[in-house]
Amino acid sequence: MFSLKNTRITVTGGAGFLGSVVTRKLREAGPDDVFVPHSADYDLRDVVAIRRLLLDARPDLVIHIAAKVGGIGANQERPAEFFYDNLLMGTQLLHESWRAGVSKFVSIGTVCAYPKVTPPPFREDDLWAGYPEETNAPYGLAKKMLLVQGQAYRQQYGFDSIFLLPVNLYGPGDNFDPASSHVIPALIRKCLAARDAGDDAVVVWGDGTPTREFLHVEDAAEAIVAAAERYDKPAPVNIGSAHEMGIRELVETIARVTRFTGRIAWDTTKPNGQMRRKLDTTRATLEFGWTATRDFEQGLRETVDWYERVRGS
Repeated sequence: MFSLKNTRITVTGGAGFLGSVVTRKLREAGPDDVFVPHSADYDLRDVVAIRRLLLDARPDLVIHIAAKVGGIGANQERPAEFFYDNLLMGTQLLHESWRAGVSKFVSIGTVCAYPKVTPPPFREDDLWAGYPEETNAPYGLAKKMLLVQGQAYRQQYGFDSIFLLPVNLYGPGDNFDPASSHVIPALIRKCLAARDAGDDAVVVWGDGTPTREFLHVEDAAEAIVAAAERYDKPAPVNIGSAHEMGIRELVETIARVTRFTGRIAWDTTKPNGQMRRKLDTTRATLEFGWTATRDFEQGLRETVDWYERVRGS
């Protein structure tokens, strides 16, 4: 057990979608101090800024959530940025945390690290069985290097570094920016805009045949806190809902929840991305007693209700 009480914790990305929920749950657990660095003050691509952050915060525990993220379109348009920024942030922060005497480092990876042809459910042992799906491989590989680095530092230095692999997240507070949002907020935004404008159709990329797994942000945050407290091994751990859903079913569900009654038009000139994604979450349950509990459609309704409130304010 790594006690969260009387502990100084730094959460990179702690003001973001997932990070803000992790930060709230950490504070509820009772640590002395939870520090959230902002990119305007600490650019994690700059090693000097990282060293200043660690001097200012003096953390016992670092949870690294900050990342450059986006959907298929953003990854295709700016693959170099997604690779460089994520690799530089992660590898320098982990190294400098070890140098500064941080007791524990929690890296948040991505399901995009898995090989393109991984048979579902994805098991952690499948991570090195091939190359990731091309549309977001640079991002996935940059994040996966934190697994390699953490295992190397554990082997050579005894550094307590763990690596978690969450699936696509959703929930209130998600990123709805059309330039960088993931599939659920992008579809919610499209359906609401079409409903309000009286449009008879929304256009969705691909043909609807791929499947995805979605995890409520509250479930994901609870998994991260549980792992930070109870997990200390080199093996990566999947964090998912274990519920696989087709994109076509997802679009139809979002249309129903947003009360959009028009037609779904599939743009098959656009990529589908990886054909199937579903994680085996057995290790998370066995190692630190975590299982997702939230109902997908209820969480989707909460997300739609939240977005309708904030866009109208």
